[in-house]
Amino acid sequence: MRMGRLSRAWVSLSLGGCLAIVPLAWQAPTLMAQSEQSELTSDSARTERVEEVAAKAIEFLKVRGQLEDGSFSATQGPGVTALVLTAVLRNGVDADVPFVKKGLAYLEDLIHDDGGIYTEDSRVKNYETCLSIMAFAEANGDGRYTEVIERAKAFVVGEQYDEAEGKTPEDPFYGGTGYGSKGRPDLSNTAVLIEALIAAGEDADSEAIQRALYFVSRAQNLESEHNTLPFPQLNPDGGFYYTPANGGESQAGTLDNGGLRSYASMTYAGLKSMIYAGVDKDDQRVQAAVEWLEKNYDLESNPGMGTAGLYYYYHTVAKSLSAYDEPTFTDEAGTAHDWRAELLAELAGRQQDDGSWVNSENPRWMEDNPSLVTAYALIALSYCR
Repeated sequence: MRMGRLSRAWVSLSLGGCLAIVPLAWQAPTLMAQSEQSELTSDSARTERVEEVAAKAIEFLKVRGQLEDGSFSATQGPGVTALVLTAVLRNGVDADVPFVKKGLAYLEDLIHDDGGIYTEDSRVKNYETCLSIMAFAEANGDGRYTEVIERAKAFVVGEQYDEAEGKTPEDPFYGGTGYGSKGRPDLSNTAVLIEALIAAGEDADSEAIQRALYFVSRAQNLESEHNTLPFPQLNPDGGFYYTPANGGESQAGTLDNGGLRSYASMTYAGLKSMIYAGVDKDDQRVQAAVEWLEKNYDLESNPGMGTAGLYYYYHTVAKSLSAYDEPTFTDEAGTAHDWRAELLAELAGRQQDDGSWVNSENPRWMEDNPSLVTAYALIALSYCR
């Protein structure tokens, strides 16, 4: 399987509690997006368009996004900054370009003796460290951050629920991780952990990643030998929800019978996490996730969540379908989608005149922060070439 730059992928910012439900069906793109898609069918055309769109975004971040201390968000700690740095590095900017170097220095100042990379008194140490691993891994072409990454890897593995916390493989917490301080684990943060470990050089069959796979499998509405929790019996649709821990929770709400609703951003996160963990395409977990996504292919909304977390969704779609490693994705109706061309056209059509993106339809989960949202979009673009 072609993995491309899989080891440099990441995910971030867990989606908050939104109960908005939208029809789970693919919607035709706008006429403008359709027109642009028809011009992006070749690799060379897509690459040229990606470079054009990305250049505007990078200029925005360089000129208008960065603060004097090197960060890209004064109030959000290293998380947004790590996302931005990963995004620009994935789009070809060198680690020694002054604004990137300044951002990396900001992250370096937050390295602690325990190997974690976080702000003082942070309640999201695991989350911040995982995202920082991604950024340092992108900048580590000459090995300058190898020791930093290794120590950070040990830190985030220590944040994972396992036998050290009295959790056995039968426990819904087992293998998962949360934002930090041993809070409730969730699929979004566990997906971050898996990607951070791969970026740090772990193999798919490493103990930590295989522990995480226990948790990922239990966040799926699929009853199997990997998931004997009651939730799939109430909603056996094969999609994914936020967490099986603490009695289970879906940010898309619950069914009348108490089942946890599946939604697209977590289903893509679950799919890519399984692939990163070495699960084969013919495994029933992968097949069930793909079937759910075939029924709910949509690039105008985050199915199950409306426009909430839309750009988080876009970059998760890009990473997941890239890992799935098929040139097209065929929906339930039999329509084969050139997802790279479609996603590129959608993002290009949503870009602001100043080169940034912002979720003007729904500001939940910080998607009114242009540096964050522009980072998401740039990450998605890096998979559209």
